[in-house]
Amino acid sequence: MIRAGIIGGAGYTAGELIRLLINHPDVELQWVHSSSNAGNLIADVHQGLIGDTYMRFTDQTDWSAIDVLFCCTPHGETRRFLSAVQVPDDLRIVDLSTDFRIEDGTHDFVYGLPELNRKRIVRGARHVANPGCFATAIQLALLPMAAHLMLNSDIHVTAITGSTGAGVKPSATSHFSWRNDNVSIYKPFRHQHLAEIRQSLSTLQNSFTAPIDFIPVRGCFSRGIMAAVYFDTPIALDEIRGIYDEYYSDHSFTFVTDKNPDLKDVVNTNKCLLHLDKVDGKLLVTSVIDNLVKGASGQAVHNMNLLFGLQERVGLNLKPSAF
Repeated sequence: MIRAGIIGGAGYTAGELIRLLINHPDVELQWVHSSSNAGNLIADVHQGLIGDTYMRFTDQTDWSAIDVLFCCTPHGETRRFLSAVQVPDDLRIVDLSTDFRIEDGTHDFVYGLPELNRKRIVRGARHVANPGCFATAIQLALLPMAAHLMLNSDIHVTAITGSTGAGVKPSATSHFSWRNDNVSIYKPFRHQHLAEIRQSLSTLQNSFTAPIDFIPVRGCFSRGIMAAVYFDTPIALDEIRGIYDEYYSDHSFTFVTDKNPDLKDVVNTNKCLLHLDKVDGKLLVTSVIDNLVKGASGQAVHNMNLLFGLQERVGLNLKPSAF
């Protein structure tokens, strides 16, 4: 059995991660760290887990009790935490923050998008940086084209996300009376996930230097991301469809569909659904994921499965909650 620990246990991603890990057949969740909730029942904070676990939060970190650490800490906190403690050299770490996503030579974390770096993760990685949720949806829409050196124009993205993407801490733009029945744009052309998107695309296509014009949108729903990604290409749709089918043929969670996907097709799953359309020289790729599962905790479990040589889908055979 894989023994797991979690730091930053009170947020949305941690709640989803706990749900997945306590139902994973090859995992024993040993402890969940939260200084502010130490001693409290986990199910008192994550009420969806009532009856599923009677564990309590702890303010202790027993490294000898775990094989893998999941970091669900706020952005910037994982790097500070790891620099302040002495973790065993052989401890596997999956970080869900932004801290190690850019491979800049200052750390040994592998960027954890399995559809891009599965071989690197399987072949000896110890530390994995889980991708961002927007970044996951957008990259999966573009990777096959980059792998064939076919990104040769500006890329335009409009993507809408649920309110859980803003985290559990209340803010003016996550308050129900503001968010409900409302849509708004934020961080246009300057979103923090652009750096990791460009890093991945450039890994596959060194010549890629075109702008990525990204408009993030706050949606009036709780979870899910729909990204509309479009760019110019002279390639026929049938050929493009073949490229996407081939690229994802041996991947377990990303699927190309002839049906225009809905968010409800993926919510509560680790799937990404992609739909392709070609109109007047432009390719439109629609990409949908659950921001808390495929965009965060489910992908973290996927990365753990890879780190420990498990079948990729173990613990992640989830049905969408469409009705």
